[in-house]
Amino acid sequence: MEFNEKLQQLRTQKSLTQEQLAEQLYVSRTAISKWESGKGYPNIESLKCISKFFSVTIDELLSGEELITLAETENHSNVNRIYNIISGIIDVLAVAFIVLPIYGEPQGNHVYHVNLLSNTHMPNIDIGIHWAIFLFIIGLGIARLSFICFDKESLYSITSKVSIATGAVAICLYAAAREPYATILLFMFFGVKIFLLLQQSKTK
Repeated sequence: MEFNEKLQQLRTQKSLTQEQLAEQLYVSRTAISKWESGKGYPNIESLKCISKFFSVTIDELLSGEELITLAETENHSNVNRIYNIISGIIDVLAVAFIVLPIYGEPQGNHVYHVNLLSNTHMPNIDIGIHWAIFLFIIGLGIARLSFICFDKESLYSITSKVSIATGAVAICLYAAAREPYATILLFMFFGVKIFLLLQQSKTK
């Protein structure tokens, strides 16, 4: 008997609905439905809760092959979570574009490099656009990290795409504005995020 059949049998023996079981295990009813339909397995923590709630061992719940599948899935999930966290942190690190002296400010015959806080004149791009870009990227990073913490995978996926698109637009904008240091840093951040995205695709 497969795990999904065992779980359904254990639930019906206790005369519980999927929603009632979900409340006992502190998961969503959708998760219970997915497990019972054979479309996925619970993570290790949820599996321990199921084992404890029904007073059965994990070996009784899962076959050897299912345990291997669960371990692989859990490993991929953990790796992807780490990649997601790193990618979100990179966006938050956009604060560096505000405090680092990477902007040229002409003063007479000289050009001084200052940070965004000290910059009073940008000949090629409005300073408000600078602030808007970096505050938006930082906000995306904070939002992405929050979505990871609360397991909002669909929202994380949307903000990740927006983050990559924003990075690409920002690189083009700063290159056109002739801000070489900001462009190089943005390109490095963008490259790391693309690398992490490619690594995630390999683990699926």
